[in-house]
Amino acid sequence: MTDFTFHTLESSQGETKELLSSIQQGYGFLPNLFAYMIEAPTSVQAYLMLNDLLAKTSIPMPQLQVALLAASIENKCDFCTVAHRAIGKQMGAEPASLNALNNGDIIESDKDRAIAEFTISMIKNRGFVPEKDTQAFLSAGYTQQQILEVILIVTIKTLSNYSNHFTQPKPNAELLNML
Repeated sequence: MTDFTFHTLESSQGETKELLSSIQQGYGFLPNLFAYMIEAPTSVQAYLMLNDLLAKTSIPMPQLQVALLAASIENKCDFCTVAHRAIGKQMGAEPASLNALNNGDIIESDKDRAIAEFTISMIKNRGFVPEKDTQAFLSAGYTQQQILEVILIVTIKTLSNYSNHFTQPKPNAELLNML
């Protein structure tokens, strides 16, 4: 296994230090994901830009967090699974939906279940989503625009989940305390 450097504000300089400082100010702490991902500053910049764009989608924030969690679980990313359970709670996602998704149980909320299942189908089928899955998503009240926005969700989760597969960050105490 390749060991990646865990960067801190103290061990960084220049653009790297500025990015980490900005992230720490935004979150109130430095998520360990970024301490490793900063090895490639452009990857961090891409992640931050994609995250800003996610906030502009037409998908309501609670369902956005459910989809991010679904992608993280499907991609087997422990760090992001903890992060989106914690952040999802803060962003108004239904705790019952987050818990059901995390435990592999049926999600009771129709909207949450539809976006979770569609996101998982998108990943499992590498974008070749079966028509029945697409129709189930649309029948739950989602739109064609939101199909394309789920692709954006899968994109950001591919970047962070795959980075985490290599770097294996531990969930921060701050995230764990939000659960």
